[in-house]
Amino acid sequence: MYLSDCGADVAAVGSAGEALSSIASRRPDALISDIAMPVMSGYELIERVRLLSREKGGAVPAIALTAYAAKEDVTKALQAGFDAHMAKPVEMNELVQKVNDLIGVRLERGIRD
Repeated sequence: MYLSDCGADVAAVGSAGEALSSIASRRPDALISDIAMPVMSGYELIERVRLLSREKGGAVPAIALTAYAAKEDVTKALQAGFDAHMAKPVEMNELVQKVNDLIGVRLERGIRD
C-alpha cells in the first residue's frame, strides 16, 4: 500500500507461483519477494525468473525483503539472483529509495517523510 501511495502501480500476489504467472502476463519494473514462502521459496522464485528471457521479465530488478538478515543470508540472496537484500522490518522510505535506485526513476511523489 505504501508503494501505491507513492505512485507505484503494484500487483500484490499471494505466492511465488502467482508471481510467476503475474510476470508472464505483465512484465514488472521491479520484483519484491520474501525468501521464506510455502511451496516455493524466494530463492526458487528468483531462479525461475532469471531463466526467463529479458523480454519475458528475466532481467527484472529484484529485492529480497526478508527476516533472514545475517551476512551469509545477504550473500545467498545476491548469489541467487536478487539485485538487493533488505532486512525486515524495513523502513518504508528506504524501500521506496531502493526501488527508485533499481529501476532508475523516481516514483511520482518520491519519498515521504
